[in-house]
Amino acid sequence: MKRQDLIAIFASLLLSGSLGYAQAQEEISSDEEGGQPQGITETQDEESEQDASDDEAQADRDADDSEDSSVTPTGPGGRVETGPAGQPPSGDGQPEPPRQGPDAWMESSDSWATFNGDLRAQKYSPADQITPENVGELEQAWEYHTGDVADGSDDVPMSVWSATPLFVNDTLYLGTPFYRIIALDPGSGEEKWIFDPEAPLEALTQPNMKGRGVAYWEADEAQAGEACQKRVYIGTMDAKLYGVDADTGEPCADFGDNGMVDVNQWNTVNDKWPLSLFQPPTVYNDTLFLGWAGKDWEDSVAPPGTVFALDARTGERKWTFHALPEEVVDRTGTANVWASMSLDPETGLLYIPISSPSPNYYGGERTEELPLATSVTALDTETGEVVWSRQLVHHDIWDYDTVAPPTLVDIVKDGETVPALVQPSKQGFLFVLNRETGEPVYPIEEREVPASDAEGEQASPTQPFVDVPEPVVPDEWPGISRLADIVGLGECSRKAEGLRYEGRFTPPSVEGTLTYPPTTGGSQWGGGAVDPEKGVFVINSNSVVQIYRLIPRDEYQQLEQSGETGGYYAQGDTAYGFQLETFLNWAGMPCWKPPYGTLAAYDLNTGERLWNEPFGQVQKHGFYMPESWGSVTIGAPVITRSGLIFIGASMDSRVRAIDLESGEVLWKHLVDAPAVSMPAVYTYEGKQYVTFAVGGNSILLPKVSDQVISFALPD
Repeated sequence: MKRQDLIAIFASLLLSGSLGYAQAQEEISSDEEGGQPQGITETQDEESEQDASDDEAQADRDADDSEDSSVTPTGPGGRVETGPAGQPPSGDGQPEPPRQGPDAWMESSDSWATFNGDLRAQKYSPADQITPENVGELEQAWEYHTGDVADGSDDVPMSVWSATPLFVNDTLYLGTPFYRIIALDPGSGEEKWIFDPEAPLEALTQPNMKGRGVAYWEADEAQAGEACQKRVYIGTMDAKLYGVDADTGEPCADFGDNGMVDVNQWNTVNDKWPLSLFQPPTVYNDTLFLGWAGKDWEDSVAPPGTVFALDARTGERKWTFHALPEEVVDRTGTANVWASMSLDPETGLLYIPISSPSPNYYGGERTEELPLATSVTALDTETGEVVWSRQLVHHDIWDYDTVAPPTLVDIVKDGETVPALVQPSKQGFLFVLNRETGEPVYPIEEREVPASDAEGEQASPTQPFVDVPEPVVPDEWPGISRLADIVGLGECSRKAEGLRYEGRFTPPSVEGTLTYPPTTGGSQWGGGAVDPEKGVFVINSNSVVQIYRLIPRDEYQQLEQSGETGGYYAQGDTAYGFQLETFLNWAGMPCWKPPYGTLAAYDLNTGERLWNEPFGQVQKHGFYMPESWGSVTIGAPVITRSGLIFIGASMDSRVRAIDLESGEVLWKHLVDAPAVSMPAVYTYEGKQYVTFAVGGNSILLPKVSDQVISFALPD
């Protein structure tokens, strides 16, 4: 075979394989699921009927505000509105003291009770039946297909399924991208029941059908023979939250309107689209904590981000948290919480990853300090008040959403036990903070960064940097790929010479800015996993280079009139539209050097990186690129006590078991599509199972599936 033929094959395989982001920019936007008025909490009665008109519901809420709520400051520039629904009085007229401590059903060592395994987002299982020594014997235990899958070829948009299965109540619960709940036998995969809300399968805020699964709740003292003492919840793209009996799948009549709460009734400011509920709620002490997703990049003014605390039985609001100050919501929006959250059940602190404000790439009309935007913020679960907040990006103009829940773990530093959290970030930093105070455990340094040359923009003169632990991606972009440059006849080098690049936090520009890491990360929404006994943290990350270009409004309007759409986003009526382009040559090959994705382990007690290995493989038509190139990944790892990491995430449609000590791949299995959900690891009837929902994601590969596959050791 001639050398030029080999190069051509590599070129076509590499980009069509999945690093061909060029055709998936809208899906990338959809995974940045969309803030809110700053550090504000509201608590209100629910007097209006669920089916009341918007005007009637607003009138009722206004009456509640004036008659029953009190207002007190909270956090940086915010407020709290409390009322009877938020703090029911005790017999002596005083509020009931908050109940703290973990829910017993959630703490079972055999279960996988939440999206992240537990409230602390550790993604850790104490199961140790499967070990590094015997994992090579792992085999398929059972397989199930939900039937809820679409490739986008008909009226139903393509499905993107990132749902972690839950194992609790001796049942495996799945939420599908068509918003159905399916209950399975965890040992055989046999179907127990199905709940179908018959939700509209329409792309209202995202280009794809999307779902990240379900949440589970159980009463402290379940009453025998009574329905809905155990419940499963699922949300929809049109902002409906359903609650059903966990044993039968029947709607719970006392939850909202016969089993459904219309969350969009509270979408009253800049309500341009519904508050889509893809991420299942966080459940703690009879309360559901609920964020939402929206539509990024198109609007300058958007719904301001909120987190709702709902009664797990009735669906009534206890309080509403807002992240943006009221005085700016006529010029901005979002700063919402679209990723999952974590919670310390011992202290009752809820940790929320808050996204960037709109518009995402130009801040000339929101130059005020917005200290809760792009932050990790701790809220009191009883009141919604801000306990502390740490901003991770000042005046975010890169769409660096705080993208994943912080992982909570106690570490030993300088001989003392520290209640810590690890907050991953798109910009590649791992922020290790004291989770009770928000103070750094390892130093955070404010450093000067480049100024913006866009008219009206006021980029922050400094940004937070972290050197320990070492960032998941390097400080400098990887440089030009020689192979891609040869195939492109020097195209990559020529394009790079015309772009602005001054390191991390180089602002978007009219001439075009080479951005590394970009909105794809660094780290993404899956976050990391931790072995709490060893203090070892594991996280997968992406190495992607993109080009950010601001387009003056008059020029953007001409592009719109000419029908140009690919990679272009309006950003409302601000001074600039925006173009996002992945740095590729004509053949679709990445113009930067591999690896494109890695998996790394860190000792949190010292901050040392233990190992960092290329992870996954680029794949197309049965051919695989070298393992040393790695793969862009979506998803997250899980760790077991026996010293194994289980993870899907990569574009080559394989699931893997990896040695926690060395990073060596010990086992892998081909599945139907990229497994972009984290697995559930649980023990049922004395046997350990590792179960993946295999749904695919068109960002990685144009291959989707409805497969649920479970692995175990042979009998």
